[in-house]
Amino acid sequence: MKLAVGFLTYNHFSAKYLSIFLESLQNQTFKDFKVFVMDNSDEENNKNSKYIKENYPQIDIEWSGSNLGFAKGQNKLIKKAIEAKAEYYLVLNPDTFLERNFIEILVAELDKNPECASISPKILKWDFEYNIKTDIIDSCGIKLKNGLRFFDLGQNQVDLNKFDEAQILGPSGAAGLYRVKALQTISEKGQFFDERMFMYKEDCDLAYRLYYRGFKSKCAGQAVIYHDRTSSGRGEGSIQIALNRKNKSRQAKLWSLRNHNLILKKHWKKQNLENKLYIIVYQIEAFSFILLFERYLLKEYFGVFRKL
Repeated sequence: MKLAVGFLTYNHFSAKYLSIFLESLQNQTFKDFKVFVMDNSDEENNKNSKYIKENYPQIDIEWSGSNLGFAKGQNKLIKKAIEAKAEYYLVLNPDTFLERNFIEILVAELDKNPECASISPKILKWDFEYNIKTDIIDSCGIKLKNGLRFFDLGQNQVDLNKFDEAQILGPSGAAGLYRVKALQTISEKGQFFDERMFMYKEDCDLAYRLYYRGFKSKCAGQAVIYHDRTSSGRGEGSIQIALNRKNKSRQAKLWSLRNHNLILKKHWKKQNLENKLYIIVYQIEAFSFILLFERYLLKEYFGVFRKL
């Protein structure tokens, strides 16, 4: 089998998207793929499983028993892809809408770029409530800045096709195509995404580990998918990042900070002196912001100094 497609469902948060999402998946011009679903819903009998079983009986759906989070749920699906002997694995979020040639373009791009472990599509913003596809970029892939800082390429910019062939660190967790053998190469204790990261930045960590092992990644801008992201960054600068934080819940901020600190702990020794200095400077900036505006995060933030 050429391709396995995997996505997670969770309670009503994903159920409302399934009719549009799965129709766009079914209508792909590329047909050699199998779909695997991990249902993280609180109860086994829920709207997600009912809709999929009644309308798409060919889809392999499994109830996890509890909310495993993104990383652990996706790891289970990747293992299913390996068991199915899939060459490629496509990570998707169900709050998306795929153009008809989306998968065909991604697969062709990974076929002709053997040095790449992954390919990112061009993810544009989608207003699900009014079913409006926009020309505003959600992500053209993850980029890396000094100090182990990550950002989504082009986010919130009008799409002018200037990132269509960009070299990137890796794809966003919302949508990305991976070479299964590359994922197996960087597996840690049987995990591909780090399961200590319940949500947020697990895609950055995976992308960095693939990059560190010498793999490349790029954006295939002709492969277009639309994403109904509830909140996103305003840019890659410190001020823009700070402004965006008012749109995030306390739990999201906690996960994000915790996982960023974990990334620093994991990859600190790999950094040269210059980049370690960048990390320290940024941590001082972040600590100062938290001290002034988000003191409830201080306990979590202090942990990074002990770990480093």
